[in-house]
Amino acid sequence: MHAEILLENGWVYTGNDAGPVQANLAIAEGRIIAIGKPDDVNGTVTADTRRVDLQGQLVVPGFQDAHIHPIFAGIELLQCDLTEATSAEEAVASVARYAADNPDEPWILGAGWSMDFFPGGTPTRRLLDAVVPDRPVYLVNRDHHGAWANTAAFEAAGISAETPDPEGGRLEREEDGTPAGTLHEGAMDLFNAVKPAVPYDLAYQGLLASQQLLLSQGITAWQDAWVPIPEGDHADHLDVYMDAAKAGDLKVRVTACQWWDRTAGMSQLDLIIKRRQRVAENFDHHRLNANTVKVMVDGVAENYTAAMHHVYLDHHGHHTDNRGIEFFEPDELKEYVTAIDASGMQVHFHALGDRAVTDALDALEAARDSNGANDNRHHLAHLQVVRSEDVARFAELKAAANVQALWACHEEQMDTLTLPFLEPGAEDRHYPFGELASAGARLVAGSDWPVSTADPLAAIYVAVNRTAPGEDQPPLGPESQKLNLKQILDAYTQGSAWINHLEAETGTLEPGKLADLAVVDTNVFRLPAEELYRAVVTQTWIGGECVYDRATARHAVPASVMP
Repeated sequence: MHAEILLENGWVYTGNDAGPVQANLAIAEGRIIAIGKPDDVNGTVTADTRRVDLQGQLVVPGFQDAHIHPIFAGIELLQCDLTEATSAEEAVASVARYAADNPDEPWILGAGWSMDFFPGGTPTRRLLDAVVPDRPVYLVNRDHHGAWANTAAFEAAGISAETPDPEGGRLEREEDGTPAGTLHEGAMDLFNAVKPAVPYDLAYQGLLASQQLLLSQGITAWQDAWVPIPEGDHADHLDVYMDAAKAGDLKVRVTACQWWDRTAGMSQLDLIIKRRQRVAENFDHHRLNANTVKVMVDGVAENYTAAMHHVYLDHHGHHTDNRGIEFFEPDELKEYVTAIDASGMQVHFHALGDRAVTDALDALEAARDSNGANDNRHHLAHLQVVRSEDVARFAELKAAANVQALWACHEEQMDTLTLPFLEPGAEDRHYPFGELASAGARLVAGSDWPVSTADPLAAIYVAVNRTAPGEDQPPLGPESQKLNLKQILDAYTQGSAWINHLEAETGTLEPGKLADLAVVDTNVFRLPAEELYRAVVTQTWIGGECVYDRATARHAVPASVMP
């Protein structure tokens, strides 16, 4: 076979070697046909071959994000986007500008504010009332486990001092019980009946806007960790993916992770299976599949809803009676997970606190005992705190550790809203990636974008250094929790390819596999660890097509979503 494209004069990290080698890479019909020294590859080259001079850059397998929310993120980019705000004042000013620029929108909807902007992480309704008194405002925070609303929004939803906290959620309150403005977890659902539905066109444009950004970061495949069964007039995200794939607008390879509604019980499984089958009948598995179920076990530590074995501390360092929120009773979780596993589907857990991790592993053990071993490839995401006695169970149960490495560092939210309220010594148990790897756990990697940036190179920096990119700070936890560059790069490529059941075609660079790859401007294996954050993606290729080129800012998405 003759090469249609030759990438030459660069470094190639195949994923099967200890590090990169100087090599050329030949592509034909969307697949890699040869990798090696020029003399070994030149036999595939003809006068018609397109030659791409890498000028010493590094080719790596395409990054695959194993936990991400692209459609939700894209919708939020097109609404009141607060992700660029750096203070409470900037967040409020952004809301005011958006409201002024969109006078006809009945609700001001958006996301991206950071809890550390506000005392206790809980902004008040009065801050919003001061700039938008006449329309409901509802803004989800950066971690998407809480929201901020104004008085008009609470009134529209009929929420008052007499409204009880819902199961699995909590309202911040003023002294007389009036909602103060911040709501956590299940309390967010109190607005579902009155908030405007997300229309199909907005969801579709949101997907394309997200894809444009993610291609620029070298991401060639992802697992969308929240594809719900739609309610009311809300767009069906699975339909959005299917339509985009049919139209040729969807360039990345997508695993759609169907959401397990914690209030719907076992009856939802039949519909989830039917939706999986509908995708399977229309698309090749390597392009789009819906064979995964997302089960959210607990909340997050910064609002004290992550399920912990130890109680949280109060502001004075005293023990409380709060151990966080489990969204399922342990026996109920075992029942659901066993049924999902028996259906041949993968379970993708949100398990952040150590008690949630224990519950998820217990559920997988029950499923294995009931159904026997299989190749469903279940995984636990986030893993902020893991008990030492649970670390070895990952390998024993063949449960993958889905790491969001960017979070494993000291930053404002960690240092002011999390660590002071956990047991002494909890920092050493935070994001124990090195310990999990040493115990034989398979590592896969994701970003949870838009909770944090989707940039894999930024996350790789943190995994190796345990500090924030470019910051002068002590590392989070002991040295033993650091990963080396190969470990985290492999997690972001072949690890995530494996969890997405794509490893036969992607995840490493070798002849016969699809030409899904990213080009990085420098050989990161030769950079000092503290300079890894300086690396950037310059090209992204999927199936032998260059879908992003930094030099020309060309993106393979419709012009309607170009900036």
